[in-house]
Amino acid sequence: KIELCMEEVRLAGMIDDVRRVFKDLAEEKGLTFDIVIDPALPPTLLTDSQRVQQILRNLLTNAFKFTHKGGVRLTVSRPSSAITLTRGEAESLIAFAVQDDGIGIAEQQQEVIFKAFQQADGSTSRTYGGTGLGLSISRELTKLLGGTIHLESREGQGSTFTFIVPERPIAAAGVKPYEEHEADSAEIANGEEQRQAGEANTEKPAAGAQEAANNDRPEEGGLEDDQKRLSPDDKTLLIIEDDPSFAGVMRDLARERGFKCILAESGETGLHYADYYRPDAIILDIGLPGIDGWEVMARLKENPGLRHIPVHFMSAADSAMDALRQGAVGFLAKPVTIEKVEEAFARIKKIIMKPVSRLLVVEDDKIQAESIKNLVGNGDVVTTLVSTGREALAELSSGEYDCLILDLGLTDMTGFELLDRIRNCEICAKVPVIVYTGRDLTRHEEENLRKFTESIIIKGVRSPERLLDESALFLHRVEANLPEHQKEKIRLGQRQEGVFEDKTILVVDDDMRNVFALANLLEEKGVKVAVARDGLESLARLEQNKDIDLVLMDIMMPKMDGIEAMRRIREKPEHRELPIIALTAKAMKGDRAKCIEAGANDYLAKPVDTDRLISILKVWLY
Repeated sequence: KIELCMEEVRLAGMIDDVRRVFKDLAEEKGLTFDIVIDPALPPTLLTDSQRVQQILRNLLTNAFKFTHKGGVRLTVSRPSSAITLTRGEAESLIAFAVQDDGIGIAEQQQEVIFKAFQQADGSTSRTYGGTGLGLSISRELTKLLGGTIHLESREGQGSTFTFIVPERPIAAAGVKPYEEHEADSAEIANGEEQRQAGEANTEKPAAGAQEAANNDRPEEGGLEDDQKRLSPDDKTLLIIEDDPSFAGVMRDLARERGFKCILAESGETGLHYADYYRPDAIILDIGLPGIDGWEVMARLKENPGLRHIPVHFMSAADSAMDALRQGAVGFLAKPVTIEKVEEAFARIKKIIMKPVSRLLVVEDDKIQAESIKNLVGNGDVVTTLVSTGREALAELSSGEYDCLILDLGLTDMTGFELLDRIRNCEICAKVPVIVYTGRDLTRHEEENLRKFTESIIIKGVRSPERLLDESALFLHRVEANLPEHQKEKIRLGQRQEGVFEDKTILVVDDDMRNVFALANLLEEKGVKVAVARDGLESLARLEQNKDIDLVLMDIMMPKMDGIEAMRRIREKPEHRELPIIALTAKAMKGDRAKCIEAGANDYLAKPVDTDRLISILKVWLY
């Protein structure tokens, strides 16, 4: 949760800070940037300046992002009309209005862009990723400050976002986000605040502290669990499942196997309980109300204090490989059998009871193998080095390994042959595989590897940091317990992998929700984003901007669809080598061939797996 830091703030000073941040961006894009402060306003206000500036930065970032000519204007004044706030009426209000001459937002999309990752079919942020929720976070921060946020826009004629806060805090401002029941409140906790909390405390709270905090917890559906009976030595299992009957069955089975159980009926509550109780393991359903299991998993793995917790997925859909790629220890396909449940509990227990993890490195270059061993190092991992595929299969057949790092260049068989044999071996098949290779992969090779592996890392400038980060994820290492030099390497690998630096990607999509989501995801990687709303506009953007390195092309669009746009792009000699990734919501037979024939280098069906998207971008931008 976020605690507000209310202080007396100089209005002019706060706005000057914002001016400095965006002045260069405006000049770089050739846009005007005007700021007007009503002189009748008081010189100071009592608020959380950090949160106000965060909201302003989010709104201004989007304004500049979607404005190609004209300018952006920030006006600070009294609101134009009396507005009733969600948490009561303030006697004095201040309005911050961010107006742009950008592409505008269609009326039917004006509400959903505040939940940029909510798709039309109700699926959640897995479509384009779980971070970069600028507008959603801005609305929640505004609520937290006791205010509201409003949007006025017409497609093609720009937008005005206005957030209004009290000059002095009202009594109800600053309540804990989890006292609300809206899904968005959980989004606030997945950023830097949660990350810092995770780094600061990886221990479970004492039983007394847990009991004292029971009143702060959201009420779940009434199914009895063990929250009030926990002690520090218990093995705790968090079950995130919205079906009370199934959750009750899993709880009873877990108790029989010595676990104390915590039950959560939604993804938001599951994240809250995970952060508070720090369970030993989690069983996670994918089809949850609110944010789904994919997004819950993404947020768990983003948090250094939680990412080591073993997570076992459950779903009626067959998405086992996707789950394992995200760092899951296993996957239960519904309807489950008692034998499969037994296997799941046995695997969870084996992982959490193991004092050390075991890593197998398959690398025929002895110097490279030793450097990997030294990189991963530390007393909580035992690393075995082998140089051939046969040795690897012999080691894996023992069933003792938790992760495999594989170089594709072996002497007795190809890396692809080894992977095929591993996946056909019942004992070996569940071991997460990280391919760590220096060779250039063709698109066909990359696709084949994706069927068998959890991660592909191309050796390069930041590859050791990425390798350490990925192996820590699959070995369930507690980041806070690692030596400082390893923690720093992991942070480097997470921050930037180099391949995205100074790159420009053109996003072509007529759905503003997708545009916002994709743009935020890419910009967090350091990418500059250009936007086009249809195929015709994409041609114009490519003529205007010669620095575009890659195109993400939606297929179903008005005026000119993605297929025709790709054909037109390929007609230009200067664009024949430009990477184009096709995105389509209609994953029908023949779609891929049609896209490739039209000029796409690669193809992704929606809902798009974020990890897969980022991986493909790395291949084509490398």
